[in-house]
Amino acid sequence: MSNQIQSNTTLIVSASPHIRDVESIPRIMWAVVFSLIPAGVAGIFTFGYYCLYVVFLSCIAAVVAEIFILLLRKQPIVNTIKDGSAVVTGILLAYTLPPSVPWYVPVVGSFFAITIVKHAFGGLGNNIWNPALAARAFLQVAYPAVINSDWRVLQHGIGNLVHSITKFDSEGKLVDAITRATPLAKEAGAETYRLTQLLMGNVPGCIGETSVIALSLGGSYLIYRHCVKWYVPVCYIATVFVMVLILPSRIVMPWANDPFYHIFAGGLFLGAFFMATDMVTSPLTKRGLFIFAVGAGVLTVLIRLYSGYPEGVCYSILLMNTATPLIDRFTKPRLYGTSVKKV
Repeated sequence: MSNQIQSNTTLIVSASPHIRDVESIPRIMWAVVFSLIPAGVAGIFTFGYYCLYVVFLSCIAAVVAEIFILLLRKQPIVNTIKDGSAVVTGILLAYTLPPSVPWYVPVVGSFFAITIVKHAFGGLGNNIWNPALAARAFLQVAYPAVINSDWRVLQHGIGNLVHSITKFDSEGKLVDAITRATPLAKEAGAETYRLTQLLMGNVPGCIGETSVIALSLGGSYLIYRHCVKWYVPVCYIATVFVMVLILPSRIVMPWANDPFYHIFAGGLFLGAFFMATDMVTSPLTKRGLFIFAVGAGVLTVLIRLYSGYPEGVCYSILLMNTATPLIDRFTKPRLYGTSVKKV
């Protein structure tokens, strides 16, 4: 009897955290994959079936790169692959690419994201930058002509799934697609799109960034599942809105000081819901997350209004990723029972 009492009152000493959530890395990652489906479907309807090919190649390359590095590091493979983090990286990278990129671009980008950005720093949970965004920035430098200038949409409008955006005729002209300027293009004479087009996604752009409605559905699902903090994307988008209103623009475009155009065009919703909320590369505290979101919003507007580059979401989030350790240091909560050090 005494042995039974002793076994029931054994004190187990372990490191924190002592209270654990039912959520796990695989559950969160596969929830993110599910939430990204609407944006992918919208991209396929807008740009044709070749987008599915790009997403598939990007995911396969990411998983293969993950297996390769795990073999080199002599780490367990099955559980790491099952957690879905490599698939999320592959999908997000594909969503940031133009719909007509050659097959080798997503492959090279996925290998860079997994081998250099993720595992060179120790693997999942140790990387400094968001792997998909860092790979996108790398591809921007490695293949500038492909990434910056080749923007196509289906010639016959939205919904032509059987058409290919990469098909040419015997004279070298596009068959099913035409080249158009992106919504944030700053060149003289560039086309300005209606807000309804931006909401639906019937505009040129990257595969997964054009449809605000589809991205909002996916982001709302993540908020409902408590996979992301709602105030991060809201604060990010609101900061862009306010900064566009108060800052004078150096570019002469009809949309330059239109805050609604800025928040609906480009990759803001994709970055705000799915990249700025990355748990590994964003601050740990609530106050830190607010600083992170505001900083990303300010940098996005500064890049859009005062640089030659049309989009600022990618680099703004990467810069705030770099500042995350410093933000964590200065927003670290006070230990219970201690006093604040006076300067």
